[in-house]
Amino acid sequence: MTTTTIIMCAVCMTIPLCGILAAIVPYLQRRTEVFAVTVPSVAQDDVYVKGLKRKYAVIMLTVTVVLTLACAMAAYAQRPLVLFVLLIGGTFALMFVSYGLMLFYRRRMVLYKKERGWVAQSQQSVASLGAEPEGFPRGLSLKWNLLYIPVIVVTVAIAAVGYSSMPELVSMHIGFDGAVDGWAQKSVGVVLFPVLLEAFVAIILTFCHWQMFASKAWKEPGAPASSAWAYGMFVRANSIVLVGGGVLLTMAMGIAFELYIVGVIGIGAAVIATLVACAPMVVASIAVSVVYGQCGSRVFLRMQTSDAMLVDDDDHWKLGIFYWAPEDASLFVPERFGVGWTINCARPAAWAIFGGVVVLTVAFVAVSILMVG
Repeated sequence: MTTTTIIMCAVCMTIPLCGILAAIVPYLQRRTEVFAVTVPSVAQDDVYVKGLKRKYAVIMLTVTVVLTLACAMAAYAQRPLVLFVLLIGGTFALMFVSYGLMLFYRRRMVLYKKERGWVAQSQQSVASLGAEPEGFPRGLSLKWNLLYIPVIVVTVAIAAVGYSSMPELVSMHIGFDGAVDGWAQKSVGVVLFPVLLEAFVAIILTFCHWQMFASKAWKEPGAPASSAWAYGMFVRANSIVLVGGGVLLTMAMGIAFELYIVGVIGIGAAVIATLVACAPMVVASIAVSVVYGQCGSRVFLRMQTSDAMLVDDDDHWKLGIFYWAPEDASLFVPERFGVGWTINCARPAAWAIFGGVVVLTVAFVAVSILMVG
């Protein structure tokens, strides 16, 4: 099996994985939210609400099947260019269809909420006083991100030892037909490019890890203790996947490509190593989303439901996914529709941090171009 074939097979799996995860998003949300609308937890058993979620899932799965079949046909016909176009277009299509359906069913939920008279009698909030008790689930310490350092050190050592045997021309790009169509002259910049890549990935993943701790923790007013415990388990699971998968991915991307650049292995082996390293992280991330749900909402599926609404913050969520709360000091909050975290758009500091990530990414691309030439 050629490298191109392996890459094409990996690409074909991307669409169904993304599509299936998007289709089950409504089932992963917190008990008091349906299509980014605050509802009493008893609404999860409502026939109308179940029907809306089922229709959303069926439409998303149908779109996923169509796109998957198109990708499979392109792969079978050995049309890599068409396949990659389908991958990019299909990924955006899934995003837009998912968001469009969410807005459509969100409007229906807003009307149904008014029809049922679901109104919060008060605006209760929950806060923690003091540290959590011993044994309370927590995410991995940020110190675990120091594991990236030995990976980078090993990569630098390989670059230093292998520089003398490094070929004068290094292929840096493979075309859609599997043929090499881009080379770079032997230089310190080229041999150290994998190190730069490792450092960039390590910084981004460390930021994502820090974001988990910087975010507002979810505590449901009706069940503060159990929801806090569930959220702690959710953060711990995500931090384990992020650190473990991140270190594995960084090792594959950096060390494997460094070995390729100095002439020890071929580019096919380096690409395959990276794809193999991606698989555990992707699978584990999906598993965590399905098992725990957003903020750990699926940890206690049998928690007692209630027809009372103790809080309603719909006004803070613009278009269902943009959190705007100037009075909230939190820079990050759990996502309203999806699994993960997002920024508080009303906080300038959150935008500054987001801008810093963008600047870092642009700087990485610019330096990469200068190093590789």
